[in-house]
Amino acid sequence: MLKDEKQKVAIFGLGYVGCVTAACLARLGHHVTGVDRDVAKVQSVQAGLSPFYEPGLQDLVSAGLEARLLSATTEWGPALADADIALVCVGTPSERNGNLGLDQLRRTMCQIRDSLAGRTKRLTVAIRSTVFPGTCEELTETILGGHPEVRVVCNPEFLREGCAVVDFMQPSLIVVGGADADAVHSVARLYSALKVEPALVSLRTAELIKYACNAFHAVKICFANEIGTLAASLDVSAEEVMQTLCSDGKLNTSAAYLKPGFAFGGSCLPKDIRALNYRASRLDLQLALLESTLPSNQQHLIRALDRVLDLPVERIGIIGLAFKENTDDLRESPAVALLENLIGKGRNVRVYDSHIQLHAIYGSNRNFILDAVPHIGRLLTRTPEDLLGWAEYLVITQRPSPDLQFRIDESALPVLDLTSSHGLARSAVAVGTFA
Repeated sequence: MLKDEKQKVAIFGLGYVGCVTAACLARLGHHVTGVDRDVAKVQSVQAGLSPFYEPGLQDLVSAGLEARLLSATTEWGPALADADIALVCVGTPSERNGNLGLDQLRRTMCQIRDSLAGRTKRLTVAIRSTVFPGTCEELTETILGGHPEVRVVCNPEFLREGCAVVDFMQPSLIVVGGADADAVHSVARLYSALKVEPALVSLRTAELIKYACNAFHAVKICFANEIGTLAASLDVSAEEVMQTLCSDGKLNTSAAYLKPGFAFGGSCLPKDIRALNYRASRLDLQLALLESTLPSNQQHLIRALDRVLDLPVERIGIIGLAFKENTDDLRESPAVALLENLIGKGRNVRVYDSHIQLHAIYGSNRNFILDAVPHIGRLLTRTPEDLLGWAEYLVITQRPSPDLQFRIDESALPVLDLTSSHGLARSAVAVGTFA
């Protein structure tokens, strides 16, 4: 846990995020000055009033003002003069084409730049506004011009209107990202009194985490609404379905299945998604999220295929043929689809899967593989050494056992790991954390 240290903070923007952040940081004992061009907002805070309705906020504003830990001004120069940290909380509204509008953010960064003349005290600028990955780097380069006393980090907010004060004071997630460890720790210390271990990550990771969280929330809402729509059409209690679903903390409301990797397959997920979509269509229901699931999975498989086809080698060895590790189920395996496409493209491939013995599989499992790849018997290797000794490049489609991973590492062969998000990345972006 980081040491609790009181700091001087200038907060740009006194809207929902900025004013709540200012009042709560003052409550934690920091000296906070809020800056806004809107005279009405500044006058409200100076009078001990909240500029808008948010449960609990007015009491915090009044207490911060009384304790002389909170103030507000329209003048950014004096607010920054002795500040340790500048938190930027201005809006980034949508433009007509859906892109972020960065005018307010650029204007604020220009104000900060114009206040740096003669500054010798170090300043950390923390972007709390929601911005796309790469934005902080761009603003640093184009506006701040690499000023020696300024470091830029990203500190996204996770506040919900209507319970923003509670969300701030009882956070489930605190994120600070940047390339400068001192700057990252300085911003993280603002929240040390909250007794929540912050996630200290790279700059672009912090920017994308905010989008990932909001996208996931939106997907969850749409999913619940589509299941609710289907349930209502079937005279089933949607509340009972979703309450029961949420009671499973091992698979449903957990980190299970939330690791980027290869496409899904098997005998259950594709079949059941198809059935849901078919039955919904018979009820004249359009469930866009569920309808897009299989096409999304197919696009992920195509991206993987493109990466393998780009490999500049002749002999490609594939580790894993079943739809996931520790099974011999080949039905609708994405690895089988990958293999089928590679053969169709004329690639020279062989496969190893410790659980696949062609003579031992039968029924629909055997029929599926023989229909997809009739000559699979000639492509399967009996041992990992057979594959490692033949291949020029390895493609991993399921997580290897520790023993197999050791043999792969020992072979020193180049590897394309499709079970990792890095396996599908065409260009690597440096990431890192600060302990």
